[in-house]
Amino acid sequence: MITVHHLNDSRSQRILWLCEELGAEYDIKFYQRDAVASLAPPSLKAVHPLGKSPVIEDDDLKIAESGAIVDYLIRTHGRGALAPAPGTVLHEAYLEWLHFAEGSAMLPFMLKLYTGRLGSAAAPLMPRIDEQIASHLDYFDASLGDDDWLVGNALSGADVMMSFVAEIAATRGPADRYPRLMAYARRIQARPAWCAAVARGGPYALTLPTT
Repeated sequence: MITVHHLNDSRSQRILWLCEELGAEYDIKFYQRDAVASLAPPSLKAVHPLGKSPVIEDDDLKIAESGAIVDYLIRTHGRGALAPAPGTVLHEAYLEWLHFAEGSAMLPFMLKLYTGRLGSAAAPLMPRIDEQIASHLDYFDASLGDDDWLVGNALSGADVMMSFVAEIAATRGPADRYPRLMAYARRIQARPAWCAAVARGGPYALTLPTT
């Protein structure tokens, strides 16, 4: 049985979604952000020294880091689904997106979040941060093109990883500049497995408004 240590309104939401897509049996241990500071509770440090989510446990195995979790769950519970065959060109593209999501795409968003708390003191940094956000979203948007999904136009772990970036762009970023990314985020959130993950995991701040 998989246990997902789930922090509300966090990257762990995509792990719940992945479990639903895979049809994997899982339990949820819930953690709630501080209502004022929006930080994870200290109790998460008992799960992992960094006190962050997601973390999963599968029997005696404990794994942190979204990309590692997505890779593990697909390899061990996917029965060949949600990843291109190893050794193919598509598999290499898939691995690139798994790493791009946290290694590149999220960094400027995190910088904007933290420097935004500095008020006017952060003003000299903002043009560069905004330029980097635009650059990464431009790349994301262009790579998606007219396809529904990122790799071989088939849903994969790459889309699971990039879903959080797409949701941030759609709800808190310059979404009007990226109609394809907006459609992509809506496509993700329309999936029955995504809806089931929210039903189990609780309200999610990055849910797009219905139109």
